[in-house]
Amino acid sequence: MTQYAIATDLNRCVGCLACSVTCKVVNDVPIGSYWNKVLRIGPNPKFEGAEFPDVEMYFLTVQCQHCADPECVKVCPTGASHKLEDGTVQIDKSKCIGCQFCAMSCPYGVRYLNEEERVVEKCTLCEQKIAQGELPQCVTQCGGRARYFGDLEQGIAGFEGPAPIDIASRNVDYDATVQSRAKLVDEIESYAESDVYRLPNVGNNPSFVYILRNRTWQGGGE
Repeated sequence: MTQYAIATDLNRCVGCLACSVTCKVVNDVPIGSYWNKVLRIGPNPKFEGAEFPDVEMYFLTVQCQHCADPECVKVCPTGASHKLEDGTVQIDKSKCIGCQFCAMSCPYGVRYLNEEERVVEKCTLCEQKIAQGELPQCVTQCGGRARYFGDLEQGIAGFEGPAPIDIASRNVDYDATVQSRAKLVDEIESYAESDVYRLPNVGNNPSFVYILRNRTWQGGGE
């Protein structure tokens, strides 16, 4: 069984919004709507009564979590929202009637109604790309090398992102870069199991994971 997902190292994320911008461009997301949001968490005091500069903050990327047991699929009256064998949750626009039951049932608020087409849209995890062995666009374009993609069933250590670029060589080829691969376990700082979090689970079992070290997780869930 496969469950594709994204793991994000929040200690690496710099809040550049490259993931959000490239997602809108590649997927033609309407103005005012987002498939991938970047939230600033903090600044919060590091300890009770602390004041600047004893504060901490991080950026939290939020999008469809491609849940293992998605509520949106359960409430869809037409079968438009459905899970594929790769674990991703997709929307068949030809079946969507724009009732927005799925949007109301989503605990993360990551679905919206496309007013022009009168259908619901959300992150597809770049299904058109991963079906061809490519990485999701938000992973490819992550400036901080914070995002990695892979099969959750195989463990996040094996998740992949683009390999580092040797800028000093001045031989940087874009196509070669986006096609390169590096494993999460080889690229990020070591982390403990207690450093791995997910968004709140209300029975839907979100698939995306977040790694955060030496800061207080404010995203709810575990």
